[in-house]
Amino acid sequence: MDKFSDMTLFISIVKNQGLAAAGRELGLSPATVTARLQALEERYGVKLLNRSTRHLSLTESGSMYHQACLDIIDSVKETENLLQTGSQEVRGTIKIAAPRDIGKQYILPIISRFCELYPDVVPYLYLDDKLTNLAESGIDIVIRYGELADSNLISRKLAPSRRVLCATPQYLAHKGTPIKPQDLADHCCLAMIRSNEELKTWHFTDDTQHNVIIVLPKRFSDDGEVIRQWVLDSAGIALKSILDIEQDIKQQRLVTVLDGYMKNFNASTSSASADLNVIYQSRQYQPKRLRLFIDFLIARFADRLG
Repeated sequence: MDKFSDMTLFISIVKNQGLAAAGRELGLSPATVTARLQALEERYGVKLLNRSTRHLSLTESGSMYHQACLDIIDSVKETENLLQTGSQEVRGTIKIAAPRDIGKQYILPIISRFCELYPDVVPYLYLDDKLTNLAESGIDIVIRYGELADSNLISRKLAPSRRVLCATPQYLAHKGTPIKPQDLADHCCLAMIRSNEELKTWHFTDDTQHNVIIVLPKRFSDDGEVIRQWVLDSAGIALKSILDIEQDIKQQRLVTVLDGYMKNFNASTSSASADLNVIYQSRQYQPKRLRLFIDFLIARFADRLG
């Protein structure tokens, strides 16, 4: 079997998170997929996947091979298009993951404008607040808040941001306005869940001290848009990105409290810890459509910030 077919198979295994599912996609039996994967690992003398009955993950060698496969196949597709059309047309898919609030308010209209310019590009927009493993998910671009931990990825800032405590004027009129972080014990707090972790440890830093407050939330959600709606419904106080609620503040639906503190879900005191970033894998032969979209995305945010 040729190396190109092996690369296509390996990408399918990772994308579908299983050998049988990859076989169904490619019209191959489970036994054939297993045999070809074993032959691939024997050829290079490395283990590419950690496999169990319920889980599949890339080894370090597997992650490197998977990235190379994506680069090579994208490059081949772009070259084929160039040969067939005589021009380097912009076509193909772009898979984008973004938090719901940011995705609907900002990313959606940017995608629509980009597709007007490049109608042969097919976007996939995944709206969720979970942190995505780019190497295993098949996602091209992730829009996320915060600093980058994985040095194998590229992160470019879209917009400066910060986290704020917010509530409606009606809620504060009824429950009172907190003056210090410890006052949150007397309030209805609304908290995020991220990767099954309840984000109820809130950090407050000012010029003199760092306070760690463990709140007792009245409601939890893994969806930032739900948290925002609960705040608008006067259900309590939430720790949100200023970008998510910018229009709500301008239109006086929400107000911020405890503004003298830098606030976060972790102990970071870096001013960049809440910025909005676009994150993607480093690819030597990045498809033209992806390069264009990233540049377009950054330019649109720059226009917005004036």
